Amino acid sequence: MSVFSYKALGSDGRESSGTLTAESRASAISAIMERGLHPVTVEEQSAGGRLGGLFGRGTNGAAAGAATAPSPEKQGRVSQKNVENFTRELANLLSGGVPLARALQLLRKEAASPAARYVWGKIHDDVVDGKPLAEAVGRWPKAFSSVYVAMVRAGEAGGFLDLVLAQIAEFRTRETELRGKVKAALLYPAVLAFMTVAVLTFLLTYFIPKFSAIFAEFGSSLPALTRFIIAASNVAKSYGLLIAAAVAIGVFALRRYGATDNGRRAVEKFILAVPVLGRVVAHFALVRFCRMLGTLLGAGVPLVASLRVAKEAIGNQTLQDTVSHAIDEVQRGAALSKSLATGGRLFPPSVIEMVAVAEETSRLDKELVRLSAAYEADLDRQLRMLVALAEPIMLFVMAGVIGTIVVGMLLPVFNIQEMVK
Repeated sequence: MSVFSYKALGSDGRESSGTLTAESRASAISAIMERGLHPVTVEEQSAGGRLGGLFGRGTNGAAAGAATAPSPEKQGRVSQKNVENFTRELANLLSGGVPLARALQLLRKEAASPAARYVWGKIHDDVVDGKPLAEAVGRWPKAFSSVYVAMVRAGEAGGFLDLVLAQIAEFRTRETELRGKVKAALLYPAVLAFMTVAVLTFLLTYFIPKFSAIFAEFGSSLPALTRFIIAASNVAKSYGLLIAAAVAIGVFALRRYGATDNGRRAVEKFILAVPVLGRVVAHFALVRFCRMLGTLLGAGVPLVASLRVAKEAIGNQTLQDTVSHAIDEVQRGAALSKSLATGGRLFPPSVIEMVAVAEETSRLDKELVRLSAAYEADLDRQLRMLVALAEPIMLFVMAGVIGTIVVGMLLPVFNIQEMVK
């Protein structure tokens, strides 16, 4: 525990001062605000004199604060559920007239995990020190995405932070639901693919070698299919670890290449070119873009600023290039519908037409949100169709591979008399 001296302003504007004992500078600030005071200076006292300055901004004060609170890495990661709750509760508090610093203090106390309590406390300290909320949350990129920070910055600049935070919470809820649908749709095909690889590995490394010893004396008299399967089994048994290592290295190299700008674009273009999958990916990006743009416009954010933030929400660099071109056109004075018309892969003609009508009737924000809901329902149907196609294809591949191996190993049994002769 440390002793802090402070100066603060009361609700009537009068200045008061005093000392208190607290675990850290953040705890001292919280205790002062609980008394209904607004802290002006908080200084830690020590035997050698005073440390820190205005809210402990000095290096010693910062070191003391860092020493009293472990890093979030040691306490655990802040989950996206915690971030969603933080955003929704902060929006409710601000809408109820609670000052931002006081709201952040309350959220820090009610945090569900030590990591969230630590991060919320740091955000509170930054805001009390005079930093904008966007800058404070931007220091934690693992918890708050660049889109989140951009929306908060737009809300602060426009004076409607509570509305933007409420829209962010709603957007994240819908986004979580949509991602859940995508993951659920891909789960069963992924399980089938894993089972196919596992069964094939078992057959090649354990089952077939048992027959290979029996058929060894027949040599070239074995059917061609059987000889091929036995050869594949020998390769898998002798070089299986090397093959697995090569596959792992290839996947790692592909991921590294995909992390680069050129690699990401190449992977994205390949995925978009796949007949069914490409359309699903484009519709998923369209849903995110329309919902984000409609949300921002509904909150009062200017069109160009909204487009820049919504572009980041697409999550596909190739499709983002279309919106970048549209932003340039809008800045030159073109209508949004005409600016988006060049992006046929992301914006179908029907969407362009509905956006044009919405612009004429000044209902662009509502129409974009409606479009996102409509295309989300269409995306759900496409995902179900994709799964409906993937299931029989994976079952056919699995049955075909296993059936071919079984038939290949049984052929010598059917022709045993001819091979003996």
